[in-house]
Amino acid sequence: MKTSIRMTGWVAIWLVLAATGRLTAAEPITFATLLNEMTQRETLAQWPAATYTCRQASSYDRASTSEQDKSTWFANADRSQFVRIEQRDGRKEYVMMDVDGPGAVVRMWATWHGPRGKEFSNGTLRIYLDGESTPTIEGPIADVLDRGLLVGPPLSQGVSPQTPHMHRGHNLYLPIPYARHCKITYQTDAPIDPGARQGGEALYYQINYRTYEPGTAVESFTMDQLDAARLPLARAQHQLSMSGLNQTAALNPIAFAGPIAPGQSRTTTIDGPGAVRELTINLTADDIAQAMRSTVLEIQFDGEQTVWCPVGDLFGADSNRKPYQTWYTRVTADGSMTCWWVMPFAKSCRITLHNLASSPVDVTLGEARISDWTWNDRSMHFHTTWKQLTKVDTQANAGADHGAEDVNYVTITGQGVYVGDTLTVFNGAPKWWGEGDEKIFVDGETFPSHFGTGTEDYYGYAWCRPEFFEAPFHAQPTGAGNFAIKQSVNSRHRALDAIPFKQSLRFEMELWHWAKTRVNFAPATFWYARPGASCNVKPDPETAALPVARERGDVVEVKIIDGLVEGEALEIVKTTGGNTLVQNNTGFGWSQDAQLWWRDAGIGDKLTIRFPVDKTGVYDVVANLTKAVDYAVVKLAIDGQAAGSFDRYHTAVETDPVALGRFDLKKGTHELTVEIVGINPNAIKSNMFGLDYLQLKPAK
Repeated sequence: MKTSIRMTGWVAIWLVLAATGRLTAAEPITFATLLNEMTQRETLAQWPAATYTCRQASSYDRASTSEQDKSTWFANADRSQFVRIEQRDGRKEYVMMDVDGPGAVVRMWATWHGPRGKEFSNGTLRIYLDGESTPTIEGPIADVLDRGLLVGPPLSQGVSPQTPHMHRGHNLYLPIPYARHCKITYQTDAPIDPGARQGGEALYYQINYRTYEPGTAVESFTMDQLDAARLPLARAQHQLSMSGLNQTAALNPIAFAGPIAPGQSRTTTIDGPGAVRELTINLTADDIAQAMRSTVLEIQFDGEQTVWCPVGDLFGADSNRKPYQTWYTRVTADGSMTCWWVMPFAKSCRITLHNLASSPVDVTLGEARISDWTWNDRSMHFHTTWKQLTKVDTQANAGADHGAEDVNYVTITGQGVYVGDTLTVFNGAPKWWGEGDEKIFVDGETFPSHFGTGTEDYYGYAWCRPEFFEAPFHAQPTGAGNFAIKQSVNSRHRALDAIPFKQSLRFEMELWHWAKTRVNFAPATFWYARPGASCNVKPDPETAALPVARERGDVVEVKIIDGLVEGEALEIVKTTGGNTLVQNNTGFGWSQDAQLWWRDAGIGDKLTIRFPVDKTGVYDVVANLTKAVDYAVVKLAIDGQAAGSFDRYHTAVETDPVALGRFDLKKGTHELTVEIVGINPNAIKSNMFGLDYLQLKPAK
């Protein structure tokens, strides 16, 4: 089907002006013009009019000095690392960033904990501009980043709000331009932990900043500008909160809905010039999780295939299509998935959906909304790549680096701008999978200009928290796999922190897992490039057609040795309260030095765990349980059948095997339920429970 582009009214005029760059504010670059740039998506689809580089200052471990030295490259003390220490007015200030301008700070992220795990830090953040001795911005770090000292949500927003401040990712996207220089410092009365876990205060941070070409006119930020620019600031806040709603409603939709048989495709061709402004897809299928992975969107712009990605990964959706919203993507309660990446083309746009699954898929909603576009020597095509490392081994006991390795998201050759990515992980063990750091090399750098502090930090949260969050530029529709054998989906989208490259860009992410297991690790990348750019990630229909992982056995076999199953390897079905994680310690006598740990639950809360049985039979079931001063009284059941009550209070940390009874168990999976039913009068009221292992002994 070929379709011509038609539109009417002010929307067409506005979009044409935006596409030709005439809505871009005149020089100099100011706080207000950066707000305007942030909310004009078409800006990313053009090579920057004011050329800049984007780099990152962070607390990465300074022991990492060379990619060639693998003994230090994965060093992991990524906290409280600073440029230097300064004495000023009788206080000690730790310098986080010190760079010449003209430039702009475009993203700040941090998390911290106080000395010996105390919840709050009293640290003060100061931002000095243009060599001034008085800071332009000064205040407690949490107040500056996400408690409203400068601005409210969504430009200033913490994620994982159910957790204490020390467990949150604190994000500030308010632009802070400077004409000549920017220095950011941190000051605290507490002792600083220098990255060696000495018990002091720990600060993890990332600061993304632009540096413009010399001579670029930039007006430095002042606090007075927050009031002077209150209208553009309010408009930007509103636009970012509303995502793409009503911004493309006046554009005529071009439909490509309809059924797709197994192994077949559905194609729509659109004549140009023009730009895709909105793309929406909804699917129905007998197996929607499989359809989300095995239905692949391919787009050719001007005869060049630049997009090839499973639809779920393209829209940053989890397999259940949980509703969420960012500035560039949205999933609604009815399963409709929309993106607002602006995708220009000079001559033609060819949209194809491939069904790689073995059962039919019905595209119940498929439409693109197209605007005019004046193609010029700054215009760029939109690119998306996808790959999956399937059943890749992690190596938990391979040394100090836990077998960390760099996974290449993408390597690009050409001129363009990197604008984001989505990472979908199926975790093979109930331990944290994302300890690793991002490393982004631009234009042949031998050391990355972006060196991170942890995968979750890159994606805007902290401390591997599993809670749902959504924000304009980062989201976690599901973090179920962060502490369990399930799926997690993380997205990072860029606006002012987009990364231009003139010749090349290489993105590496450390895969660093706390368990020796297997995972499915699937990154999708989003970037713009001038015609002729290439990359090392090619279409992979065989991998996209593989069955999606749903249980641990889909990525790694659960090993049962002498009837013993490690508690930390078991799948957590659900909890009604508290937090579950894997606790590692060599001093408590746990098998494999780890246990499944449940803490902070209330009386009546339940934890349900799934365990395997590899042969039908009658078994005497034994649980090796931890006992300590802060452990609760618990009641256990197997498949709903009572398995005893146990007071786990004890003055020291120890384990002992307790008999749960004799059970007739069929081959397959079964459920162990743990309920908090009381507290020993002498116990510290933390309501903990720990399972070292289950053992199934054939009855005699």
